[in-house]
Amino acid sequence: MMTIFDFEKPINELESAIAELRQIAAEKGLDRSREIAELEAQRERLLRQIFAHLRPWDKVLLARHPKRPYALDYIRLMCESFIELHGDRLGYDDPAVVAGLAKMGGRNLVIVGQQKGRDLKERQKRNFAMAKPEGYRKAMRMFRLAEKFRLPVLTLVDTPAADPGVESESRGISEAIAQSMLTLFELTVPTVAVILGEGGSGGAIALAATNRVLMLEHAIYSVIPPEGCAAILYRDPNKAPQAADALKLTAESALELGLIDMVIPEPLGAAHRDPQTTALSVRTAVLQQLDELCAMSPDALRDHRYQRFRAMGVFETVG
Repeated sequence: MMTIFDFEKPINELESAIAELRQIAAEKGLDRSREIAELEAQRERLLRQIFAHLRPWDKVLLARHPKRPYALDYIRLMCESFIELHGDRLGYDDPAVVAGLAKMGGRNLVIVGQQKGRDLKERQKRNFAMAKPEGYRKAMRMFRLAEKFRLPVLTLVDTPAADPGVESESRGISEAIAQSMLTLFELTVPTVAVILGEGGSGGAIALAATNRVLMLEHAIYSVIPPEGCAAILYRDPNKAPQAADALKLTAESALELGLIDMVIPEPLGAAHRDPQTTALSVRTAVLQQLDELCAMSPDALRDHRYQRFRAMGVFETVG
């Protein structure tokens, strides 16, 4: 069953009418091109109108859209080659984290991403992209590999949070997140993170302590999901839309607050309507950032990363 949000319903009705007209034209051999063109123009006007006035909660829904492209989709569309590596070398492998060696734009690099599942079976296998300690330890293994062979690192962030289960707690999920951040901070190779959909809590920052953090236009980046925030602050998880307003979790807010470096535009109607164009935009932005970072010395890269995060949260008291 296709997921349709309330703000998408008028668009879906137009698209259904367009599809019906095309089917009638094909079956009866009629020329309905003029009517179809008028409906398509109306759909584009409606898309522009709706997407120009999205609320933060609408962006949360788009970031979680089940048809939104995931890490492996971007890797397939952006890279000339990708060799996936498995395991944390401590006896475990976490399918929520995909990692490997890639070639993109003629440049060799290491890619680590969080992978959601496309159907229920895959979602369960990948634990809804909520990584366990072994997922972050697999990521650290890749970061050290990148340092050893002087390869840039690209991380693709898309998770509601790290796995909160008892097993993960018993195996040291907090330590794994902290060590992943520390490992990224200590690297002397260029590092770039792209927030593709949900950038949730420590599960996201464990892969986003990088030189540059980019964010897709309709992605979100937050210390806590809106439902969790609403449950704590308002004692009512149904007030998640209100919490989303307060959390400043949109790409525009993150850029304004200095948490990210760039917002990558999405095609009209969001990434799930045109994954290929979205992937091309991400690829172009990442390669541009890597070109700039690769001109810096190893010590300068590490210092740049340190200074970037030290500057977050700095404010002035006025009046």
